[in-house]
Amino acid sequence: MQRTIPIGRGTQPAPPRRRPNLRWAGLPVAVLALLALWQGLATLGGYRAFILPGPAVVWERFVAAAQSGILWQHTSATLLEALGGFAIALVLGLVLGYVLAHSPALERALAPILAASQAVPVVAVAPLIILWFGPGLQSKLLIAALITFLPILLSTVVALRGIPRELREMALISGASRRQMLRYVEAPLSLPVLFGGVRTGLALATTGAVVGEFVAGREGLGAMINIARGLFDTPLIFVALIVLAAITLGLYMLATALERLLVRWDTN
Repeated sequence: MQRTIPIGRGTQPAPPRRRPNLRWAGLPVAVLALLALWQGLATLGGYRAFILPGPAVVWERFVAAAQSGILWQHTSATLLEALGGFAIALVLGLVLGYVLAHSPALERALAPILAASQAVPVVAVAPLIILWFGPGLQSKLLIAALITFLPILLSTVVALRGIPRELREMALISGASRRQMLRYVEAPLSLPVLFGGVRTGLALATTGAVVGEFVAGREGLGAMINIARGLFDTPLIFVALIVLAAITLGLYMLATALERLLVRWDTN
């Protein structure tokens, strides 16, 4: 029986109760299971710490790196490069995606070029970018933007072209200008699909930053992995990998929370 709330003489159905968000409920269980499996492999396999350190050894190395300040130094460098490259790719992807969505002829002309650019791995192009732009921050931003650009561009085109034609025609009949069409019709309705590209782009931006640090970098988690590898400091490599995974997961969860905040009307 449906619960009702009296209003004056009549009644009105009560608003439905929100279901709890269980999207991340299994994350702690998965982390604990992974730690147990990791400890079991390290213990039963009898591996030395420079081959497969256990979770306790990695935690001790994490605390030591955090206390010395090198962990935050390298983490902040990777975050700056990843978020900066993502911001560049987001602006370019949104602008070019909007143009291509409204110009099929231009999309057909640029599609082969975009496909060819993605066929070449960024790892192969990174040395050239470092050579042309130097080993500084600029080259790392460009590498992160290159690896992030296409998912945002494609999601923008798909999102805009997925808007029902009837809604566009109704807006035009009502006298909506191009700016009003973008603000009140295209932007709100394209957000659910667009955020799929944003989440993917955030994860790839971290990868792009680390690739640039691997090729030429004195700061960043990629550089820290290179340094630890040269010193046979395997626990420090694990520390860098775990921090990278945490950064990627955190950015993904942030994008998901922002999507839930902005796309309140989407019930799916």
